Amino acid sequence: MSNATLSQPGRTRVPGASPMPLLVGAVLAVWLAVVVALGVRGLFTTAPGTPPLPILLGVVAPLLVFLAAWRGSAAFRAYVLAADLRFIVAVQGWRAAGFAFLALWAHGILPGMFAWPAGLGDMAIGFTAPWVLAALLRRPGFAASRAFAAWNLFGMLDLIVAVSLGGLSAFLATGAAGEITTRPMALMPLILVPAYLVPLFLMLEITALLQCSSKPAHDASLA
Repeated sequence: MSNATLSQPGRTRVPGASPMPLLVGAVLAVWLAVVVALGVRGLFTTAPGTPPLPILLGVVAPLLVFLAAWRGSAAFRAYVLAADLRFIVAVQGWRAAGFAFLALWAHGILPGMFAWPAGLGDMAIGFTAPWVLAALLRRPGFAASRAFAAWNLFGMLDLIVAVSLGGLSAFLATGAAGEITTRPMALMPLILVPAYLVPLFLMLEITALLQCSSKPAHDASLA
């Protein structure tokens, strides 16, 4: 979210007025380093037929930190509410890379139970992101619309479903020879998806929804 500090149109920011952007950037960098270090050591892996608790912790813990910071820090709330929605939406465009899940399924690396819903859901968000961004650029009031909120909610639902199906697939694994499981998602480099990118995208979507709910009701009529 560090680059999300670009100011919203019409808002004046004093350079250097707040250390929050640097603090958030540092936290994101440390978080990434921790995930990489743990992933290289294989510490996110679990035995077949057991819940992937390390990955679930990797998804949930950053979100709890985000929500705790929102609740406990006025400076962080101001930072979140000032984040540039155009940047947040543009970043979601990277989710078009969800086709990689389908490629991994086609090569027998990931199970279809996980790869198809995760891949198609991400692609749906990624491919529609340019249109949502264009709507924001044309009509800033679109950010207060139900359509914008629904798009972000769908993006969150996609990630939640993907994580849930990934966990279920791991739990149902038998460990039989040649079985296709979600184990590769617990190893580098794919572990970066559930333990870093998924919670990061969820934070961005929560940020968008928080801004959406904070905008005056009449803004939606401009959408």
